[in-house]
Amino acid sequence: MKLRPIAIHLPQFHPIPENDQHWGKGFTEWTNVTKAKPLFEGHYQPHLPADMGFYDLRMPEARQAQADLAREYGIYGFCYYHYWFSGQKVLERPVEEILRFGKPDFPFMLCWANENWTRKWDGGNNEIIFKQNYSLQDDIAHIQYLIPFFKDPRYIRINDKPVFCIYRSTLIPDMEATIKIWREECAKENIDLYLCRFETFGDFGEGFIKNGFDAGIEFNPFSAIMKEFQNHLSVQLSKNINYRVKNRINKLLKRDEQNSKIRNQALRWIDYNDFLNFLMDKYKRQGDYTFYPCITPSWDNTARNSINPFMFLNSNPAKFKKWFEFHLHNFAPPTQEENFIFINAWNEWAEGNHMEPCQKWGLQYLQTIKDSLND
Repeated sequence: MKLRPIAIHLPQFHPIPENDQHWGKGFTEWTNVTKAKPLFEGHYQPHLPADMGFYDLRMPEARQAQADLAREYGIYGFCYYHYWFSGQKVLERPVEEILRFGKPDFPFMLCWANENWTRKWDGGNNEIIFKQNYSLQDDIAHIQYLIPFFKDPRYIRINDKPVFCIYRSTLIPDMEATIKIWREECAKENIDLYLCRFETFGDFGEGFIKNGFDAGIEFNPFSAIMKEFQNHLSVQLSKNINYRVKNRINKLLKRDEQNSKIRNQALRWIDYNDFLNFLMDKYKRQGDYTFYPCITPSWDNTARNSINPFMFLNSNPAKFKKWFEFHLHNFAPPTQEENFIFINAWNEWAEGNHMEPCQKWGLQYLQTIKDSLND
């Protein structure tokens, strides 16, 4: 059964007043991207765009170019992050204009990025700019705002049900009550939702689906299989086995092998191929529920966190293709339309995580999708 690749999309690449206030006039994600420095010999930083350039998502031409490129190389649609804080919208302009103007003509869906908005970009509680304050009254206002998107003919559906995702459902105090309100409000408009939750940050498994979700979505590199691999790696290091990742990290960081910090730091630097081999050996369904796999081309958030970054070492398009084809051959969609495979991400440039062409790899990551789907 053919799969539908969905690329997660960050609509951050345009100035907004909130960023101007907290990081300086004209700040966008490109600001962090361009100031990144390599931390060791051979470290690929900064990640700089190639074909698309330093675009501004306020421009319809930029949004159209993204859609055209994605379609050409086999991406079915975008999953845009959506930011809502008790009625306060952030980074809403690109998607609102996509709705208003009807362009680009490209499938899309939304994911509520429901963490706090902080100065650290990690959803934590330090230096909060916008705090999530949940209420059932706000649930009504929120879903009423979203209903026009759900009605758009381009909106991605499963069995005519618009697909809406929650990034971190466990942060919502009464997820079951929220879902009930959403479904009731949508029913007034003859809409039946298909609700998904991202499985990340330790919140994995069938138990979380029972609140009323239709499916779970794996979120790499912060997935259950990554946690399992890190536990495996920690055991190997604690036994002082001559594990090649440990040796590589010692060399890169130039630290004494007896320094206890090396063990913690090593878990922040994961070899892409080691993880992939572990995944292909150990990967299994998390339970008896609909669960969509997720792959990532690379990861390196040095641009956001140069002190203690998390990164994949030695990622490249050939290894990414191997991962993608593993799911093409092993993921069995439960129904004909429940056939998503998520890609994290289309354009997370400050996390070194992008399908858009960069100056090192060009179109090679996108070409792997096209080639694999056509084989």
